[in-house]
Amino acid sequence: MGKGRYLLKRLIYIVFVFFIISILMFAIYKAMPGDPVTIMLGDIKSSMKPDAYQALYHQTEQRLGLDKPVFVQYFIWMGNMLTGNFGYSTQYQKEVIQIIGAPMTNTVLLNILTMVVVFLISVPLGIVTAVRKNGIFDKAVQVLTIVGYSIPSFIIALLAIFAFAVKIPIFPISGVKTAGLDAGGIQGALDMLWHMALPVLVMSVSGIGGITRYVRASMIDVLRMDYIKTARAKGLREKTVIYIHAFRNALIPVVTITTWWIIGLFGGSIVIESVFLWPGLGKMLIDGLMQRDFAVVLTMQMFYVVLSLAGNVLMDITYTLVDPRVRLEN
Repeated sequence: MGKGRYLLKRLIYIVFVFFIISILMFAIYKAMPGDPVTIMLGDIKSSMKPDAYQALYHQTEQRLGLDKPVFVQYFIWMGNMLTGNFGYSTQYQKEVIQIIGAPMTNTVLLNILTMVVVFLISVPLGIVTAVRKNGIFDKAVQVLTIVGYSIPSFIIALLAIFAFAVKIPIFPISGVKTAGLDAGGIQGALDMLWHMALPVLVMSVSGIGGITRYVRASMIDVLRMDYIKTARAKGLREKTVIYIHAFRNALIPVVTITTWWIIGLFGGSIVIESVFLWPGLGKMLIDGLMQRDFAVVLTMQMFYVVLSLAGNVLMDITYTLVDPRVRLEN
């Protein structure tokens, strides 16, 4: 009953925050300079008579719903969004729902692969450095993780391109598949993974650095606890003490930073997608901003808002899975 009441409160909180942020985002983009209708019509004005162009302008404005008051536009936009209609893209001349599928798939695949790489490396690395605290290996890892965590991702991207695509041409610089390749199945998947290698490498560097340090710090704190000393005194195997008793209790602070890192990963991939010309949500967002394509931009922004709000709830629920002593209602 307590968990159900808590989840209901969190759901109400998410809905409230979602609508507040949607109002702010809609107001901000409406205040931005640039006329979507003029951008959509392009250079057609020079080849039309003024009266004909004005009629076409008003017709397009009505079709996009831009002739109505701003507050009416908001309610229409929100109502459509809640029913799966994300508006009309002035840049692509299509409904947003028709163009968002492939970019969203590309972004999700890129981020999921990055998360897998980061967790497979950072969690074991954090545990080993905690167990071997102040050793040569630990000190070397600490230096590398600080460097990786501190360097901006776009700098790492440029260095990776120079090293692995120019000097040693192992990986492609951009794109999602080889030009002219029309292959599916295993060959198509391998080709896509080949193109994902550099973006995933760049996006993984800061994540490995940050999460490794958090896992190490949390494990060091837990390994100092009395119950760990007791477990060792009882003669339990060292692996059992570390991975069963210590690691689970070290997970709560790690869950917090990991959740926020995952949320930030989707937002941070905007830069990486632009650098590597990866056709995902990030590149679509940048192109939409440049072209004043508000329907696309607002859809992307609200996706990141929902991701952030859902991440907070999932983080709280994960706490109870990691440590049953945590009570959600508290």
